[in-house]
Amino acid sequence: MQIVSLVRPLVVALSVVAAHAAVPAHGADPAGGLEYPLAVAPATDGSLFVADRVMPGLWHIAEGKAAVHFQGSKTFRTPLNAVRTVAVGPDGTVWAGDPATRDVHRVAADGTTQPLTGGKIGIPIDIAVDSQGTLFVSDLETQRVWRILAGSAEPVQLAVLAAPRGLFVDASDQLWAVAASGDAPLVRIAADGTVTPVVKSRAFEFPHDVVVTADGTAYVSDNYAVAVWKVAPDGTVTKWLSGAPLAGPVGLALRNGRVLVADPKARTVFEIDDAGKAVPLLPAAPVAPAAG
Repeated sequence: MQIVSLVRPLVVALSVVAAHAAVPAHGADPAGGLEYPLAVAPATDGSLFVADRVMPGLWHIAEGKAAVHFQGSKTFRTPLNAVRTVAVGPDGTVWAGDPATRDVHRVAADGTTQPLTGGKIGIPIDIAVDSQGTLFVSDLETQRVWRILAGSAEPVQLAVLAAPRGLFVDASDQLWAVAASGDAPLVRIAADGTVTPVVKSRAFEFPHDVVVTADGTAYVSDNYAVAVWKVAPDGTVTKWLSGAPLAGPVGLALRNGRVLVADPKARTVFEIDDAGKAVPLLPAAPVAPAAG
């Protein structure tokens, strides 16, 4: 059992590396539209920030149009070269997680970035922010969820999870987390680090992210199943949305009670409307032919 517990996180980490290797090489020109959107976060004014792994950098989407907010470099270990996630704090601060620099970056309105911890985080795969501005960061390398208090630059271990991925802070400041390689793939984490399973079986194929609505219903994205799962407050799991137009749902967010889905394979961000349909917020950019 001990060997299995060590192998599972390694397999998941290797799958992330493989996914990076499989990211299409086209799209150096940001004018071509979203290239590989992995995460989406609503701003305080209702506009959206999108983390794009191939661009690499951040987009800002407002009034149906996308503009470059931060254009990263293709040079490894430069800010947002391998951006994976984006979050917006209650004060409007934009945060981006970047494994290339092993850090979380504060991204200013003028597009400049400032690393927060000095490279103390391994693979920041997701970020969540509570109402007090406390950051929570899931670190795939160390199998930890870190807590960084507002005004601090020091990550402190909150919990140990098997392959931690998506994080979400709900309306009551309760932290939720996806543990992609654990026997309890969806959990809640208390302020003292206590982990409480919500889903107690491996109900998903490969869960990525989670959001939770005001009534306690959770939604979990699943790239392998090409689906978004619905988790009732009692932990019952049902497939909520699957198949086209979704192609590979990864990042989730909530805006005005509606679920947003960042889909790198579809190269767009969807909003799930009241009828349960996935509506693209931007037209998907055409896929360029593979180099060869």
